[in-house]
Amino acid sequence: MASASWPQVLAWRMRRQFLLSSTDADVVEVTRRLGGVQAQVPSAAALAIAIRQDRPERAAVDKALIEDRTLVRTWAMRGTLHLLPADDAAAYLALCGAHRSWEKASWQKAFAASPAELEAIADAATQSLVGGAALTREELTVQIVERTGSSHLAELLGSGWGTLLKPLAWWGVLCHGPSQANRVTFVSPAAWLENWQGIPSLDAAAGTVIRAYLGTHGPTTAENFDKVWLSRGVTRKALLRGWFAALEDELAAVRVDGTDLLMLAEDVPELLEQKPADTVRLLGGFDPYILGAGTNATQVIPADHRAAVSRAGGWIAPVVLHRGRAAGTWTPKGDAVHISLWDDVPPAPVDAEVDRIAGFLGRQLHRV
Repeated sequence: MASASWPQVLAWRMRRQFLLSSTDADVVEVTRRLGGVQAQVPSAAALAIAIRQDRPERAAVDKALIEDRTLVRTWAMRGTLHLLPADDAAAYLALCGAHRSWEKASWQKAFAASPAELEAIADAATQSLVGGAALTREELTVQIVERTGSSHLAELLGSGWGTLLKPLAWWGVLCHGPSQANRVTFVSPAAWLENWQGIPSLDAAAGTVIRAYLGTHGPTTAENFDKVWLSRGVTRKALLRGWFAALEDELAAVRVDGTDLLMLAEDVPELLEQKPADTVRLLGGFDPYILGAGTNATQVIPADHRAAVSRAGGWIAPVVLHRGRAAGTWTPKGDAVHISLWDDVPPAPVDAEVDRIAGFLGRQLHRV
């Protein structure tokens, strides 16, 4: 079995995620490499992509979403909004809905909706979005209530949390469309996205998604893949084991500082050749590098500083990354960037990172 150290692994992950050196890839290919980009906060998603590019363009994400339709924004991993490449999105959605939590009594009790009602809502939404219609949340709620008579679900349907709409996203019924002022709209991916083929089988989807995850966030375990990144650990264990077993011939075990982890066999030589890196980067909030490892990963975030990164309400703070580990946090306030460090970090590369972000935002920033 091959052996590696955590500094090697962290440097390899940074390399795979365009953090050791930036890329000339476009926003779609950066998103693909990252296995999706969390987009609860659109500006954070745009920044996550931009800091990895040689020549980022501020309007590139919106253009890919609305004009080119090569990116899609929809509920995906962990039930949160993500940017996904349009041609891979269906595979991710298939795995995100594999837990089928709406079939559990606890879910039905909490949200007062049965599986039959959810299917009726999906049918109503499909009819409402036919022909390429783009409906606001309020408009879609009205349509669904009129078609189903489920007036008792109107408040939940209209909630910004999207509890009843997330399964519809995973089934391929809807995704986000063009915004109307400050209001989101929903569209049918079949009408909105070119060459939409529908949601694939779980077996077909699993290989696509697991390969993408391991190629960016590995080495790891099947349990971490699910608990940390995919579904907060609610996927059935037998199903999860089956997905990884089907890829057995493509996987290799690597011992990382005494712990046996899995990665793609084809990536092992590159990992073993990787040297630890002293690189300093500023990552925005909800950055894929942090979310892919998980905020409980002490190799990335020291345990006694986790609360500074993973905050109340699910907020993941921007971090100062040094040698692949969170060494502090940073906060933009107007034209100032407040840096709070808990490790020694060279000041010059931090200043260079502030300048890099200022260039993308198109305004002067100064460190305080």
